Amino acid sequence: MTDGMIERLRYDVVILGAGGAGLRAAIEAARPGVKVAVLSKSLLGKAHTVMAEGGMAVSFGNLDPQDCWQTHFYDTMRGGKFLNHYRMAEIFAKEAPDRVVELEQWGAVFDRTPEGRISQRAFGAHSFRRLAHVGDRTGLELIRTLQYKGIHSGMDIYQEVTATHLFQDGAGRPTGVFAYHRQSGTFCVFEAKAVVIATGGWGRMYKVTSNSWESTGEGAALAMRAGAEMKDMEMVQFHPTGMVWPPGARGLLVTEGVRGEGGILLNSEGERFMLRYDPEKKDLSSRDVVARSIYKEVQAGRGSPHGGAFLDITHRGADFIKRKLPNMYDQYLSLADIDITKQPFEVAPTIHYTMGGISVDPETGATSLEGLFAAGESACGLHGANRLGGNSLTDLLVFGRRVGIGACDYAASRQEWTAPSASQVAEAEAAALAPLDRAEGENPYQLHKDLQELMGEHAAIARNRELAEAGLAKLEALKLRSKRLASPGSRMYNPGWHAVFEVEAMVLLAEAILQGALWREESRGAHWRLDFPDADDQGFGQANSICRLDGDEVKLSTRPVPQMPAELAALFSSGQLPVRQGTDQGGHS
Repeated sequence: MTDGMIERLRYDVVILGAGGAGLRAAIEAARPGVKVAVLSKSLLGKAHTVMAEGGMAVSFGNLDPQDCWQTHFYDTMRGGKFLNHYRMAEIFAKEAPDRVVELEQWGAVFDRTPEGRISQRAFGAHSFRRLAHVGDRTGLELIRTLQYKGIHSGMDIYQEVTATHLFQDGAGRPTGVFAYHRQSGTFCVFEAKAVVIATGGWGRMYKVTSNSWESTGEGAALAMRAGAEMKDMEMVQFHPTGMVWPPGARGLLVTEGVRGEGGILLNSEGERFMLRYDPEKKDLSSRDVVARSIYKEVQAGRGSPHGGAFLDITHRGADFIKRKLPNMYDQYLSLADIDITKQPFEVAPTIHYTMGGISVDPETGATSLEGLFAAGESACGLHGANRLGGNSLTDLLVFGRRVGIGACDYAASRQEWTAPSASQVAEAEAAALAPLDRAEGENPYQLHKDLQELMGEHAAIARNRELAEAGLAKLEALKLRSKRLASPGSRMYNPGWHAVFEVEAMVLLAEAILQGALWREESRGAHWRLDFPDADDQGFGQANSICRLDGDEVKLSTRPVPQMPAELAALFSSGQLPVRQGTDQGGHS
């Protein structure tokens, strides 16, 4: 089943993903004389980045003048339980202010202080008020700004296009991708000297998730199949506050900004229970701590009617809530018929973010495969065992820029380059067509549902050896079924065909998550082992898990966590929070 010639398009850099990381990388890579293509699975401006609401973390010190990059670095490393790559956290904290100011210069409109500076709000586990925000719609503003900057930067944007295969030369270096247009089903080959993966996370492998439909991990799976190393895949973040009722809205994100603006968590007895679990940071403890605390309250019989906790911000007043949290007000009113200015509302943990991902070089975003780069949620290293709220949007800006530079420089240096061969293209085409040609086979939607049930039972917020081993055993059957996925019919407007590639990716990545969850015999950040409830700082805490695909099997190894140089390690040895000396930095406008 073929429709004649397949269109070939040649670029220096091909970027998969049009979210914050992909667009920021493209803006940086699109220099004069450099051809850059951005492939978007959805429509431009609709990437999952728009779902990030609360703000972007940056140490301006506009409200708390003591804040500085060292404090932001300190909080990020402590929040990640020191599983982070220290160099990524250092670069991130140092460069975040410049990237956010740059975004404002490109047209982003932030909320302001009475003095006219960029306003900043409190967020979980941040020592100071640090999140620059646009109400509770900050991700939307970031995407809006980057897309308008991007379309004037000389890049070519291909909307509703999915890549199914990464071509490589004899040395394993990328030479392009095989892709198809989701509406028509027509195939195309994007030839490239450098490829960037910026396709986001894979939270849709869980049933209860804040992630939008795009978050199915195809980009990471492409990298893994090509031989790239994946790191710390067991680290999956459970955001403590997702909607829990009604059932159709279960999992939708309730921004941390609600707690950042003064919201408090209560159990069914009206107790502010976070005072017991974290008396210092209370409701603004780190996400892993708050999520586990809600879980424990439910298990103890003190949960809300639908298995969560209550979040109450009524004491802040209706005008304040509608001005600072307009999206949350509208969301609960329209989906749950609840006015959050008048009554507490139910929340419960929801899958939100993947700290694990493609292992990358901190300086350039280069993966373990020469010529392949990654940034954003697809990449791993910055967040360690737990991402702090607000660090994700700034991550997209800082490392999106760096990966754009890295990919562009690499493409310019690649003198010898061979386009994908006709036989490679024919093989990729046959693989893409196979599900359409199977008269009988597995339904991708049913397999997706079964995978979600498996992950919800065996790789959820509370884990142990028995659960992980049983999950891996069940996954073997799903792997066999995933080889027989079928969606007979036309290539045009065939959502079942799209689902095949998504489910194949999620099954592969799920195996890496379960392998890591089984291996890490400690509790660290988002990874909570009931049979190993304590952190093992001298053992497992000193190692990153590394997964690679060996034939059809995911193989796990370990690598020592990079050790901080003395000047950075000293920030943690004094027992005091590193702060800016003096208050004359003047803030940022």
